[in-house]
Order: sequence, then C-alpha cells, then structure tokens
Amino acid sequence: MPDLFSPFTLKDVTLRNRLVMSPMTMYRATDGNMSDFHLMLLGSRAAGGFGLVFPEQLAITPDGRTGTSCAGIYDDDQIEGLSRITSMIKDMGAVAAAQLGHTGRKGSEKKPWHGKQQLPADHPDGWQVRAPSPIAYGGRYIYPVHELSIAEIKALHQSYADAARRALAAGFEWLELHFAHGYLGASFLSPIANQRSDAYGGCLENRMRFHLEAIDAVRAVWLERLPLTMRLGCDDFNEAGTQFEDAIIAVAAMKRHGLDFADLSLGMNTDETQNLPYTEPGFMVGRANRIRQEVGIPVGVSWNLGIPAIADSVIRQELVDLVFLGRPALANPHWPLWAARELAHQDPFALLPEDWSWWLRNRPGSPNSHGLPAPSAAPVAVPKFAQA
Repeated sequence: MPDLFSPFTLKDVTLRNRLVMSPMTMYRATDGNMSDFHLMLLGSRAAGGFGLVFPEQLAITPDGRTGTSCAGIYDDDQIEGLSRITSMIKDMGAVAAAQLGHTGRKGSEKKPWHGKQQLPADHPDGWQVRAPSPIAYGGRYIYPVHELSIAEIKALHQSYADAARRALAAGFEWLELHFAHGYLGASFLSPIANQRSDAYGGCLENRMRFHLEAIDAVRAVWLERLPLTMRLGCDDFNEAGTQFEDAIIAVAAMKRHGLDFADLSLGMNTDETQNLPYTEPGFMVGRANRIRQEVGIPVGVSWNLGIPAIADSVIRQELVDLVFLGRPALANPHWPLWAARELAHQDPFALLPEDWSWWLRNRPGSPNSHGLPAPSAAPVAVPKFAQA
C-alpha cells in the first residue's frame, strides 16, 4: 500500500514521494523572465522535500499571461532563466515540472493586491484578450473579447509545441497543459464560454478538439519517455457549463492522444456557481478517483489537502496518485518534512538534501532544539471520500 512518501514512477521519471508543489502565479517576472526570486522560491521547496516542483504557469504567448509581471516561455531568451531553476530543483532532489498555458479572456489584469481588475487593450500594461467566442467573462473582466479565428487557433497549437520544445531545452522533465480555471483551454470546453458554430464549438467532440490538437502538437516534440499531463477544469458547478460527465469523456479522449496523467481541478468559467464545496477537505478527490477508475489513468488533485493525515489518507486508499499543494507549499517550504513528523515517518530528515539531513540528525542538543515543532498529539478526523 503506498503512502504520501512512497516513490511514484511515470514513464521514465520517478518522483521521490507523492507531494507536488502546485503552479502559483507570483507576479514577479519581468518581460516573461524569471528571476532570483523564483530560484529562491522553487529551490527552497525542492530542498524542503517536495517530489515534483512547478513554477507558475508559463504563458505560451505574451497575451497568454495573466499580467505583465507573469512568467512566459514564448521566447528562446527565456530558456536560460528557466534552466537555472530546473538545475536548482534537480540539485535539491526533486523533479522540475512546467505548466504551459494561456489565460484567454482572463488575461490583461492588475496584480491581485492592486485590485485584479482587467485592463483595457489600450492601456500600456493591457492587451486585447482572446477566447473561443466574443463573450466577456463578466465581473471584473468587462472588456471586449476577440473571437479566435481558425488560423489563430492553429497558431496557438504551434505556440504550445514551441513552448514544449523550450521546456525540454530548459531541463524540465514533466509537462502539464493548463486547461482549467477559466483560462483558454477551460473556455473551449465550456458551453458558457464557447458558443462557436464551427468545428471547435457546439457538441462535446468539437469543444474538446482544441485540447486534443494541442496535445498532438506537443506530443510531436515532447520526448515519449517523459510524462505529458494536463490540468483540466472538470466541472463548472453550473448547469450551463462544463459537466463532470463531459470531463470523463474528454480525459479518455486525451489519453488516446498520448496523455499520461490527469490533474483535476475546477472549470471556473463563471462566477455563477451552485453548490461549490470550497470549504470541504479534498472536495475534488471523489471526482478524480472516478476518472482514475473509469479512464484508467493516474490522477492528482489539489484543493484543501494541506492537513497531512488527509493528504496521506487519499494516497493510502489509492484514491489519487499525487497530492498537489499550493498555499500549504507557499506557507511552509518544509511542508513535507513537517508532514513526515506529524505522520510518524521513520526518518523524516531523509526527505531533505543529504548535507542538511546529516546536521539535523546528528547535531546534539536538547529536544526539538533544531527549531521544528514537536509533532501534534491531537488526532485528525479524516473524512470519507465518496466517488463522484
């Protein structure tokens, strides 16, 4: 029976454990380039014991960024900075993963702490946003949306392939396509955002054509021995949007096109949701497990899995294969070490680089003088997860 600290092998890549640092946009890039900040952020999480470490979403085109301070992989000049990061992640014992994406109609916005409002196309830091249909998201996303032409869709697929080539050159060994959170891929799948009448809209077969062609384009350049994965917005929690049953069919089709792993998340194509269980621990686990069982593909999820006992339980029950952590990884660079101590792992310091672990194991001192809190004695209630 696997647990949170069991290795996981996919294709020719083996992760030292089941813990993933999720992609999180930090708004610290300049002209799409990552900096020493990202080297610090990602290197420390790799040193802290995560098995797989993602930088933030890497935009495949300049207008695929959330804002001007977001990272990209649309220019060969960005390879050098990304290579520094992958080298550090590997040196600390983790595997470096890249998430390729395009924000679609949710791009051209201010930083969250500056209000996160969308900027108009004529603003110095804004641009014309693009999507499957000329439908603004609404709320703070109010500006006109350009409907992608067939030629522009084909160009975007080439941008995915070009980005994958750069990711390979930069040393990434795990690739994820971002088709969730109301971004471009999620928009194509959802009838709320996609109201096209051509081969890319209408029925489910047409609405998932964008994704399959993107996978085909990437698979042609991405090494077969390395995992190709995607994050899918599998439910809009709105009767007019993406339905989970549609997502099952879509993932199965993607698997036939060479997908190796499914990271399941929310559609987020509208703010008008019903019964969205944001406060429930691991609320995506049941959906992910159903796809794991019915499609026969390994899966991972995030969302409210930051309590070690809960994260460990979903692996031990073989409900999912990997646990993705966002805010817990941001809050605690040594979350894996903390979790190992909470779960009475026989050698928690084994998760750390050899030199660090040697000092923490062998330096004499009083109990807990290494600065780590003593493991909690309070039991944790682990919920029962029902398959969706």
